[in-house]
Amino acid sequence: MTKILISGGGTGGHIFPALSIANALRRRCPDVEILFVGAENRMEMERVPAAGYPIKGLPVAGFYRTRLWRNIPVLFKLWKSMRMARTIVRDFKPDIAVGVGGYASGPVLKQAQKMGVPTLIQEQNSYAGVTNKLLAKKADAICVAYENMDRFFPAEKIMLTGNPVRKDILSSEISRRDAKQQLGFDPDRPLVVSVGGSLGARSINDAMKAAVRRFSEQGFSVLWQTGKLYEQECAGAAAGIEGLIATPFVSRMDLVYRAADLLVSRAGASTISEIQLVGIPSVLIPSPNVAEDHQRKNALALADRDAAVMIEDADASKLLGDTVTRLLADPERLEQLGANARLMALPDADEKIVDKIIELTRK
Repeated sequence: MTKILISGGGTGGHIFPALSIANALRRRCPDVEILFVGAENRMEMERVPAAGYPIKGLPVAGFYRTRLWRNIPVLFKLWKSMRMARTIVRDFKPDIAVGVGGYASGPVLKQAQKMGVPTLIQEQNSYAGVTNKLLAKKADAICVAYENMDRFFPAEKIMLTGNPVRKDILSSEISRRDAKQQLGFDPDRPLVVSVGGSLGARSINDAMKAAVRRFSEQGFSVLWQTGKLYEQECAGAAAGIEGLIATPFVSRMDLVYRAADLLVSRAGASTISEIQLVGIPSVLIPSPNVAEDHQRKNALALADRDAAVMIEDADASKLLGDTVTRLLADPERLEQLGANARLMALPDADEKIVDKIIELTRK
């Protein structure tokens, strides 16, 4: 029986690709045994078991880039996580260890490499993180979603696969009109969708608060995913505005992508891949609070090819209203953005990654 260890998580952007890889492995090799390793108290500890896979948690946490004295307990957690990861690798005896990014990925892949287990890195962003750059030296394969990643990794180990995305997003064939109706919107009005992640994005929500009444007056419908942290304050700003639905979480992103005339979003790797595969016009507002400023680099990868419009986080409240209004008044421009995004898409990423995993386990 083939045994696969998959490590990483912390955000949906890491968890969804990891689960897509695991599901593809199960489809190809029904008797495969898969074990996940995540970070304690992070969302993977709930999402992975809900998807039907076992998971073990490590106490690992992220480093503080300011207030360096606060890293003393973080270093202890890292030391403890390294010991726990070593035990997990020794006891599970995987044929390969796969890292998808996130806090747990580093200790697990490091220990696997020390113990002679083949390792595969799945780098989702256009700008590689520090941990993956360190792990790459001894990795057997590195699956990437962008070209020119030999800036960070040994060229001979790189495989351009794209990022795995949720199957339901790609399999939906519903029309835009029907998708709007299912979501509760007038099918004859343009629909602006704003998403800021499960917790929400402060700057996007502030920009939406400043713009939603104007959008309604101009005949736009709005689906505003606020995130849990901002549910109450955004509900107040949304009260009484025609054609507006504000909700802390959106479960049917397959419908949302089909219904939206324009998407306003952060620029996480999974979101970027979904935008490309669906071919949806978007306004990207990258988060400045991420390692190596990778969301800005993800957004620029599209904006530089006229496949999205990028607004800097600090300018969101000032520019979002005018930008959305101008784009929705220009259907040809919207169509061009969507078409250019689709040209960048790399489909079947999960199958390509599984091909490489199987190849490495057979070696």
